Amino acid sequence: MNWGTIDKYAKSLIKEAGHKIRMSFFSSIDIDSKADANDLVTNIDRQIEQFFIQRIQRDFPGHRILGEEGFGDEITALDGVVWMLDPIDGTMNFIHQKRNFAISLGIYADGIGMLGYIYDVMNDDFYHAALGEGAYYNDEKLPILENTPLENAIIGVNASWVAPNRRIENEPIAKMVHTCRGTRSYGSAAIELAYVSSGRIDAYMSLRLSPWDIAGGMVIAQEVGAIATNMLGDKPELLGQDTFLVAKPGLHETILSNYIRLK
Repeated sequence: MNWGTIDKYAKSLIKEAGHKIRMSFFSSIDIDSKADANDLVTNIDRQIEQFFIQRIQRDFPGHRILGEEGFGDEITALDGVVWMLDPIDGTMNFIHQKRNFAISLGIYADGIGMLGYIYDVMNDDFYHAALGEGAYYNDEKLPILENTPLENAIIGVNASWVAPNRRIENEPIAKMVHTCRGTRSYGSAAIELAYVSSGRIDAYMSLRLSPWDIAGGMVIAQEVGAIATNMLGDKPELLGQDTFLVAKPGLHETILSNYIRLK
């Protein structure tokens, strides 16, 4: 397997898809909701996923694709090469803000993340990594992350987890929010993963993410020393939804041990 060739191919494909997304703002965007009224999808999400799938199936017919919009393969095991794609991560931002969304792609071989990409389309910011070769922000190599104590940390957390909810004890989360330096919520797991990897924030947590949300970002995060697990401290599930926590080393253990209480 020539991963260098696949890497160049994937980067070119992502940039071409980004151009298509930017051009879509000059056309009409059709908006639908999925099972949850706030889980939005557009014709552009679907078109971009189909664009990726048609190219990948043509040029790498032995590879399989797990895509958010369901146009790829039915994936029940991670053997072989699997491309995990979210064509627009942060669809609500795409619709309402026309920014703060990303193309997220992870390429895995037998369950191991080999290549990871997050492309912030509107800012033209490209985060990418290859296993064992470090992570990059555009052409700049990202440094290995150093530990940050919670008191100095900025945490990516959705406000809904601080309010009473049925998934996690909110009072420890509220205590964490009061203890840390600040919180942010960008509405895109991929962008928050990119920001942890590049040191813009120090941790990110979510109670419900899918493989395509985190597959690319985990490859990038691990290349700079970030720790990525579910909220039980185990390897995140890549065949279904799971909880998720990614943070600088040391900070990850602090949050997991002291502030996470799943119901």
